[in-house]
Amino acid sequence: MTDHGVKILPGRPLPLGATWDGAGTNFALFSERATKVELCLFRSPNDRKESVRIELPERTDQIWHGYLPFIGPGQLYGFRVHGEYAPARGSRFNPNKILLDPYAKLVGRLPSWSDELHGYRIGDPAADLSFDPRDNAAIAPLAMVADTGFAWGDDRPPDVPWHRSVIYEAHVRGLTMQHPEIPHEWRGTYRAICSDPIISHLKGLGVTAIELMPVHCHFTERHLHERGLTNYWGYNTLSFFAPDPRYGGLVNPLGLLREFKSMVRVLHREGIEVILDVVYNHTAEGNELGPTLSLRGIDNETYYRLQPGDPRRYEDFTGCGNTLNMRHPRTIQLVMDSLRYWVQEMHVDGFRFDLASALARELLAVDRLSAFFDILAQDPVLSRVKLIAEPWDVGDGGYQVGNFPVGWVEWNGRYRDSVRRGLRGDAGLKAELATRLAGSSDLYGPSGRRPYSSVNFVTCHDGFTLSDLVAYDRKHNELNGEHNRDGLDDNLSWNCGVEGPSDEPAIIELRDRQRKNLVLAMFLAQGVPMWSHGDEFGRTQQGNNNAYCQDNPLSWMEWRLSERDRKFLEFCRRAVAFRRAQPTLQRRDFLRGPLAETGNIKDVYWVSPTGSELKDGEWSDDTSRAFGMVLWGEGAALRDDQGRPVHGDTVLAIFNPGPARVDFRLPAPRTDNASWWLVFDTGGLGDRAEWTAADSFPMAGHSIVVLTLQSWTLP
Repeated sequence: MTDHGVKILPGRPLPLGATWDGAGTNFALFSERATKVELCLFRSPNDRKESVRIELPERTDQIWHGYLPFIGPGQLYGFRVHGEYAPARGSRFNPNKILLDPYAKLVGRLPSWSDELHGYRIGDPAADLSFDPRDNAAIAPLAMVADTGFAWGDDRPPDVPWHRSVIYEAHVRGLTMQHPEIPHEWRGTYRAICSDPIISHLKGLGVTAIELMPVHCHFTERHLHERGLTNYWGYNTLSFFAPDPRYGGLVNPLGLLREFKSMVRVLHREGIEVILDVVYNHTAEGNELGPTLSLRGIDNETYYRLQPGDPRRYEDFTGCGNTLNMRHPRTIQLVMDSLRYWVQEMHVDGFRFDLASALARELLAVDRLSAFFDILAQDPVLSRVKLIAEPWDVGDGGYQVGNFPVGWVEWNGRYRDSVRRGLRGDAGLKAELATRLAGSSDLYGPSGRRPYSSVNFVTCHDGFTLSDLVAYDRKHNELNGEHNRDGLDDNLSWNCGVEGPSDEPAIIELRDRQRKNLVLAMFLAQGVPMWSHGDEFGRTQQGNNNAYCQDNPLSWMEWRLSERDRKFLEFCRRAVAFRRAQPTLQRRDFLRGPLAETGNIKDVYWVSPTGSELKDGEWSDDTSRAFGMVLWGEGAALRDDQGRPVHGDTVLAIFNPGPARVDFRLPAPRTDNASWWLVFDTGGLGDRAEWTAADSFPMAGHSIVVLTLQSWTLP
């Protein structure tokens, strides 16, 4: 078939997308209900219309395909898809709109906001039922044919066991934009992530995996664009395959894949895994009033969940206007192909799934046996990488902490909330806090999962930073332009007596103590600790708990550290180093109490301020909220990956969440002539290094003390 002098051959239906073979490019697009698909070629991103429009000649198993000789990397293209425009029946084809290939490996032009991005006429009384005949070729997103070749050399995944993992959640721009040792042209890019200053910082903090906030190419919502803001976080996906070009430091988009892969290769060489935060629950096309950018115009009924009885409208379990239809095999294929691509071609080590409950909904309820979980569990590639769920969405029954299948770990929202409430001194939380510190066996034990199924975090990108958590009782989101209505109202925070910045020494000291307490609680708990970037020193968003649209210094890390920041960073490094040195804090199995092989010794026991073991009735007694956790470091109950006995220190961690000083009598070490050695005292009242069972340790209010049976110093 020839059009404008271009000859197109039948080509192949698979693989989907644009595949260059060295001599030409095969184009393949799935659409079950289309009547015709046209491939549109553009010479440059500045073109206002395509230079060539050519009909794909073949249709095999609902896949439209064709092969163009001599077309190779760098070619810009899009699709026009013909079919019925009947929104009331769920059909939204409009061939006047150039559509982005869902399998595009590169996005060569981002869309520009204009009414012509919509399939209907903005302002028409019939709203989205109307049809827009205007062409959008000048502003539509364009894909680019890619060369995926790369010399990986001997690259291999670090393959860090879950129980030894320390995750660092970070934003590509936020982490690097203000680092004074990174060249200006690198800042905010994949190249900056693997620069020497960032690598040095991550390794100094004991990080084993960096979890990058969304790097899939995304699009900013119109309401933000019109207010001069941007979707900084990136949870508004435009392409599930293409890395966002805004994080590339190269002028030529063809170099973007090499830049990303080089980042992964360097991080792997340093023993750091790469985990991607991925958003497969919704797309940037929004609800029925949103733009037509890709999936909506290719096959709306296949890719999105439409309301039963009213297919004009979308089911929305995400709060973002639409939900991907994970009940359709072609939608599941799109997600699985994307995941495998990022593992096999881009060498990433795992994924954190945003609003993962939305992916597991079969009808309305979240289903642990959904097709999505079944296919992932059986996939020979994806079942071997790290899978992390954000175990909730915004729909009814969406909060699913503890309910994901074996093979998944979860952001433990119960841990976050219990630690925030417990360490600010809320009543009635002694037993709950102890359960979270012990690995949340109530959530993960019954299904046969392990302590490392719990990702323990106090803060993340969503909400207050650690510094703001102890400085603000209320959100302050005015800069977002939504009159402070956005973001959570209940943050379980505590301003320590003054809202916002304070020069009062007592307030500053209490806030630093609370930050230390929250960090220690994270690294003393069984499970996988996770940092939010910048919490290791003093990053603040000035009380903004929803900075998703703030691509500016409010969200970026400030690397010029004050003396206070430096001291806190050193404390954080010591906390991580202590955990890494203590096998009993990195258990693969749940604590179980009495150990048959050691007589009457328990792997964990809990003590009261009298030094005696807590009795059942004392757990609910709030007369004193202080309690201690003793983790036994000896014995055959603790084994390494080869099943060999592991011997470590016995650790005593004492928590005093209340405001009053407590003189806590130290329990007998159960080892003759042994002493307790002080490692951490956030309250600063401990006046010596060595302590005996006869001693009462003076604990300041709102403090944590850690001791071991052997003297321990930072390696």
